[in-house]
Amino acid sequence: MVDTAPQTSRRPGFMLALLAFAQFIVAVDYNIVYVALPDIGDALGFTTQSLQWVVSAYAVAFGGLLLFGGRAVDRVGARKMLILGLAIFGIACLVGGFAQNPGMLITARAFQGVGAALLSPATLTLVYTSFEEGPQRNRALATWGAAGSGGLAVGALLGGVLTQAGGWEWVLFVLVPMALVAAVLAPIVLAPDPQRAGGRGGFDVPGAVLATAGSSLLVLGLVSGPESGWGSARVVGSLIGAVVLLALLVVVENRTEDPLVPMRMFRNRSLVTAILIILVFQSALGGAYYLFTNYLQGVNGYDALKAGLAFVPLTLISMAASLKLTALLIGKWGPRATLFFGMVVNGAGMIVLAVAMTHGASFWALLPGTLIWGVGGGVTFPAMFICAASGVAPQEAGVASALATASQQIGGAAGLAVLVAIATSGLHLASGGAPAVSDVAHGLRTAMWIGGAAAILGGFLAFTLKKPGAPEAAPEGGLAQESIGDVGAVSH
Repeated sequence: MVDTAPQTSRRPGFMLALLAFAQFIVAVDYNIVYVALPDIGDALGFTTQSLQWVVSAYAVAFGGLLLFGGRAVDRVGARKMLILGLAIFGIACLVGGFAQNPGMLITARAFQGVGAALLSPATLTLVYTSFEEGPQRNRALATWGAAGSGGLAVGALLGGVLTQAGGWEWVLFVLVPMALVAAVLAPIVLAPDPQRAGGRGGFDVPGAVLATAGSSLLVLGLVSGPESGWGSARVVGSLIGAVVLLALLVVVENRTEDPLVPMRMFRNRSLVTAILIILVFQSALGGAYYLFTNYLQGVNGYDALKAGLAFVPLTLISMAASLKLTALLIGKWGPRATLFFGMVVNGAGMIVLAVAMTHGASFWALLPGTLIWGVGGGVTFPAMFICAASGVAPQEAGVASALATASQQIGGAAGLAVLVAIATSGLHLASGGAPAVSDVAHGLRTAMWIGGAAAILGGFLAFTLKKPGAPEAAPEGGLAQESIGDVGAVSH
């Protein structure tokens, strides 16, 4: 018989702290290399075109292997995959820090992505299965989300401080003890994986191959657009290949007795809505961090340390909003209004920031936009994953986590590609030499407000969620669970 009860722990506080810390590590890594990229390029001899692969190699491996990692969590066990993911991630960071050439660093970054693809769904699954749906899980996900939203901003700060103080290598070295300490603590703090993790049925090898290849090609095509051009053979071939393989995946999964991604999960309206909102939110967020970092350094002339310090207000306000506002707003308003509020405030903050992003703007002129942006992002981030968990059977929490995180990675890659393309679209018109700083500022500002407008429009997706009190139809083969609308009512 399959064990579907939430996992219990004699140390729930320590367990949540460890899971939040693991999420913090992944989130920090997302941004920590950005402000170090100029130093990395100079030290290892990257070309302007190849430097993006320091970021892209991680994104392709992470996004491509998430569905495989999510099902491995369901089959092998979340605690085992958490430990393995942390170990791979930490070792890859160590190797990357000692890299002597571009190939070695890009390979290490790809292995970081492999570790993250196991670690991230395991972390989220343990939150889902260790806390009962309702107020308890909402509070846990608010803490987890605070670690994630805070980690994104802390990554930029740490990247600046470490690059300035010790060199680019330390943006990777600093993650090594963090990952390995978490791996050592995991067997002590976390309960053993229940028997259901190795339950009936084999592993869907054809589905795993198709999902990994299709997702990897999709992310590869998206991240290659700004470098190779959207009409290049690499981009067009990758995107066409991704569409073909992912379509074939749907056919195979519908005919497989125990599929990697059960198609019935897409009948869960909360999960599907969460996936769509995550795509839009991360498209705006991933591009916006890159745009703002480049504005601070490329337009205003900040060094790595000063650029990192500029993210401190965003870090503090986003963490505070996640911890203090998300569960409170879901309890008072329900998930629909909370997600709409978060997305609109997030987009409005980006637009306010874009207006202020002129050549030579002071820190104080930029502060209002970053604070508004931080409030919206801090509320939205955990609320999205609360929706993604609603009505999901515990034995499928891993693949649900992977679907949500995969949409986050794909959205980030797509948003970065599109917003960078917008920001640089007119720069080739400059005559000779480097483009004028005023032109660079205009491009970054335009891309930022377009990202903000997209976030506001994406907020209307929240209204596809059921109204509070409407029952959730249990997906065929899944477990009937309390609807997220009722969760909000219970929280209140």
